[in-house]
Amino acid sequence: MVINCRKMRDFEKKLLKKEKINIKRNFLIVDALYKEAVTLGALPLKDPLEGIDIAIKIARVVNSVSKPA
Repeated sequence: MVINCRKMRDFEKKLLKKEKINIKRNFLIVDALYKEAVTLGALPLKDPLEGIDIAIKIARVVNSVSKPA
């Protein structure tokens, strides 16, 4: 359990600044995730537009909410 959120956020920021971006490793991870999704049958989608009506309704509701001042 995190008691001091500010310390945790500062720690994460420092950690991310020290870490070098490794594009090759990132692409390997994405490729492995894609292959796993295909193996599990999650991809390719049988009907890519399935559920689009629900997503549009959610987007309309979210976009209609006024932003805090």
